[in-house]
Amino acid sequence: MSAPAPVTLDQVSEGQALPSLTYDVTPTTVVLGALSSRDWRPMHHDYRFATERNGMADIFLSTPNQAAWFERYLTDWTGPRGRLGRMKFRMKDSVFAGDTMVLEGVVRAVETDATGCGWCEVEVTMRVGERTSTECSARIAIPTTPDDNPWARRGERWKP
Repeated sequence: MSAPAPVTLDQVSEGQALPSLTYDVTPTTVVLGALSSRDWRPMHHDYRFATERNGMADIFLSTPNQAAWFERYLTDWTGPRGRLGRMKFRMKDSVFAGDTMVLEGVVRAVETDATGCGWCEVEVTMRVGERTSTECSARIAIPTTPDDNPWARRGERWKP
């Protein structure tokens, strides 16, 4: 199966829904995410610590792990030339091993800045069942043409 073609700015519009991403979170997902960000806190790898000492349901995704999932979600949508400019998120609830998380996004704004860089403002939610665990706002650069590459922008040409 081949990857979808990279997105260009002319293919994006305000109000557009991004394809959803559904992922079954396993203990390995939680632990590898914590290890990759060097988050050694035991609630992200030690079941007994998380449940008996902290009263949690299970081990759970760390903050950097969730950030990585948002970045993956956005760049899966844009293709390899999508370049994250800014991202902020608010964690409202935990994502535990054994949960199925669903990421969904909506384009809130589309613009081209004074340097010619194409931008999308996107709102993303991470849900588990009916509860929203995390809300994210992101500004991501998208090529304006098939030849454009936001990763080539530097200095005054890159203003996230």
